[in-house]
Amino acid sequence: MQALERAQATKPMKPGQVERIEQEYIRHGTTSLTASRDVVTGKLITPMIQATRNEADFVEHIRQVISLDPAASYLLIMDQLNTHKSESLVRFVAAQCGIPEEELGEKGKSGVLKTMESRAAFLADPTHRIRLIYTPKHSSWLNQIECWFSILSPFTE
Repeated sequence: MQALERAQATKPMKPGQVERIEQEYIRHGTTSLTASRDVVTGKLITPMIQATRNEADFVEHIRQVISLDPAASYLLIMDQLNTHKSESLVRFVAAQCGIPEEELGEKGKSGVLKTMESRAAFLADPTHRIRLIYTPKHSSWLNQIECWFSILSPFTE
């Protein structure tokens, strides 16, 4: 959970206009809660509480989700956080989908791993049994786990 400060001040209501709250924020200390949500059942899947929120933490979370049914296909919807497009995540998904590491290239230089955009395209490939879909920037309301987290946010700000 995050101690947040809004990047811009909230704009108060005016006649004919609702209060406007800036969605961009500055983080001040955290305990990271990472979870997935099954949109069919509403249940949280493999919630993790840790001090960090880095690419290794995120890959571990996805590994735990996939381990629940290793042969299943997965469609994971998430925001565009850089850890959601990491080299580690690409390598994990490639391994799970039987894609040889030699086909991935080198981070910053070539192939799938070259850029964040090329990694995101690989992770979103509809031919993979593990597929990520990224919500547009400022559209976290499309992401079901973000909706669930928003219920908790009044208690953390």
